[in-house]
Amino acid sequence: MNTAEGKWEKRWHPLREEWVVYAAHRNTRPWHGAPKVSSQPMPEYDPACYLCPGNKRVNDKINPAYSGIFIFENDLPVVSFNAPRVPSNHSTTLYRRASATGIARVICYDPRHNVTLAQMKFEKVLQVFKAFRQEIEALSKTPGISYVHIFENKGQAVGVSNPHPHCQLYATDFVFKYAEDQIRIAEKYRHRHQRNLYDDILQQEQADGLRIIAENNHAISFIPFFARYAYETFIFPKKPHQSLLSVDDAELEGLAKAFHETVRKMDMNFQTDFPYVMSIMQAPLVNGPYPEFRMHLWLQPPYRQPGLIKYLAGPEIGGGNFMADTMPEDKAAELRAINANHYPFEK
Repeated sequence: MNTAEGKWEKRWHPLREEWVVYAAHRNTRPWHGAPKVSSQPMPEYDPACYLCPGNKRVNDKINPAYSGIFIFENDLPVVSFNAPRVPSNHSTTLYRRASATGIARVICYDPRHNVTLAQMKFEKVLQVFKAFRQEIEALSKTPGISYVHIFENKGQAVGVSNPHPHCQLYATDFVFKYAEDQIRIAEKYRHRHQRNLYDDILQQEQADGLRIIAENNHAISFIPFFARYAYETFIFPKKPHQSLLSVDDAELEGLAKAFHETVRKMDMNFQTDFPYVMSIMQAPLVNGPYPEFRMHLWLQPPYRQPGLIKYLAGPEIGGGNFMADTMPEDKAAELRAINANHYPFEK
């Protein structure tokens, strides 16, 4: 019998139109020698943290004594309506430049320095998701904004600069590339197959059942068949939505529940604050509608084993195709076996 059977193959990634190569047969050796993943205990309040209540930020502004969610304009923004004016050079289509126009905000989830969304009670997590929707609603009415990207970099493994529980929001006058690509690919899929690409993915995942991590009446969370990172996860509302703008309260609660259960299982799997990059994938605010697109949460955790990060190397950086070290079904089975109701780290 070939010991690599079921562990060594390539799979087509329909949202990126590229192959992902799985070589999990190289990863079957025990990992007892890997360093233990652990989280350093942190205080509830850190006087040196620029996100804690009452503390001074980099621009000398003082944070209010907030008790819930705190949202403010980023002190060192990537994009801003106050960015330097850059004259557009319409004389060339190759080396173009323009002002870095937009809005950058920080969304602090909680005044406590030492909690994560996984550790927070669900009622607080739901308030965070409502804040996401409220921000997008306001920005949809803001002139000059074409796209809103909300993302969280969680953990030192992904280079977060401050462990205080927060995410960032970039509202730009251009559309982020991955959303643009997915819209284009989904429209091409409709033209070729007369079906919706995301509907087909969800139907296939539900039919297979092997990679589903969490599910309720309104949302579903799964490691996709074509996952690149070991624990890469998609979380979709079950009804078709282009953005959070059309997600009603019951659906938003279901989406937040699926997310909360997923990240709790990730923590419990390695008994640590599991790092990830979370993105809310949405359609642009302009030139729509985009009926073939489906909004979703996209989690990309860097760990493939305890203490082992999936580093991008020659094939990924130099070649453009992912070489995965684990099988999606195996990683999903780990998380499916965990009962998130027994989460031990709630604060």
